[in-house]
Amino acid sequence: MRDFFARGASNLYLASLYLFLPAMPLLAGLIFWRRKYVAQYVQTLRKCVIHIRALSNGPAFHYFSEVAGRVKQVPTYMNGSCVQCGNCCMEHQCVFLEQLGDTTFGCGIYGSYWRRFSNCGSFPLSQHDIDRYACPSYYVGTEMPIRFHKTPSVCPVPSTCS
Repeated sequence: MRDFFARGASNLYLASLYLFLPAMPLLAGLIFWRRKYVAQYVQTLRKCVIHIRALSNGPAFHYFSEVAGRVKQVPTYMNGSCVQCGNCCMEHQCVFLEQLGDTTFGCGIYGSYWRRFSNCGSFPLSQHDIDRYACPSYYVGTEMPIRFHKTPSVCPVPSTCS
């Protein structure tokens, strides 16, 4: 039942993105307060089309089935850190991804309040996410138990202790 709802919600979401496609660069410029999206309207529009197509290949369904709904199979320990490879940004197809160097990328809306409502803040949720985007730095770890050792008692007056 949950997958049925997630599939319907993701299809409705994708259809609404196509419906509002001509206004998306303007909306992005206004919402994220980035003049660049409006000034480069045609380029941003092309990136939006690529972005929507990439969303339809799984991330939209993933969002409605696992992120917005109840997250399933989230490992106890997710280890690693972002190396700014851009793979998790829908394999370099995110409209907001910006190239920082030869092999490094950054999110153009990273500091935005609205970013927290996207898939971005939840990456990675599982080994499946890591594998899907061939992430070179995150990995699922194993739980490390905490062990307590009894410390020797301290003698208040050394000459009286034996």
